[in-house]
Amino acid sequence: MVTMLDRQHSDRRLGVRLTLATVAVALFSVPFVVLLVLVMSSFTPLNDFDQSMAERFFAHALSIPGYTDFLSVATEVFGPWTWRVLAVLAAVLLWARGWPRLAIWSVVTITASGLLNLAVKELVDRARPILPDPVTWAPGASFPSGHAMAAATGTSMLVLLLLPVLKRRGPRLIAWAVALVITVFVAYSRVALGVHWVSDVVAGVALGFAMVAATASGYETWRRDEGRRPAVPYEEGVEPEAS
Repeated sequence: MVTMLDRQHSDRRLGVRLTLATVAVALFSVPFVVLLVLVMSSFTPLNDFDQSMAERFFAHALSIPGYTDFLSVATEVFGPWTWRVLAVLAAVLLWARGWPRLAIWSVVTITASGLLNLAVKELVDRARPILPDPVTWAPGASFPSGHAMAAATGTSMLVLLLLPVLKRRGPRLIAWAVALVITVFVAYSRVALGVHWVSDVVAGVALGFAMVAATASGYETWRRDEGRRPAVPYEEGVEPEAS
């Protein structure tokens, strides 16, 4: 009887966690889908908003001496290749320490994020902003922002890898706060430099977080198939035992 009750209780907790994981994916994917539809339909209010915000952010950046130079360097420091390199280095370290599946998860997550970004760019093929006195340029289509998506994917993925060693609530909250600040800064820098629309970076951030939420949910299913206890990834990391 005790065993059956324990199993029922565990099943209920598992159901709640699966629901939360589904909600997390939906919360980030829905904004992206909405923006995708509006951009592809050339929704005039969105286009007008993007244009006005792009001009405003760009003009403000130009008004501060040296600021665009700083943004140009910073946006590349936190650019896609930074997160790819960090993901690979993390994977090598994890593999060496006996966590091959966690290493695979990190590489798959950052790779899938980049490939998905390229696929959506090809599908939408949105033109980048054309502003007076440009200070930089970026190749390829505009929607969604690759830098913003990579930052959202990379920062949240690294936090999920670090959470098992951050035992207290305070450091965990700080880790998530740092990830959010970096992501928002990268998104802002792309608009301020005049190479992306606001909707591009919002969509990139949303899709990046959705990607990590989806792969973390898949990893949690992997854990359960192995008979491990259910975990709460955003609190404990995708592999709590990795501490």
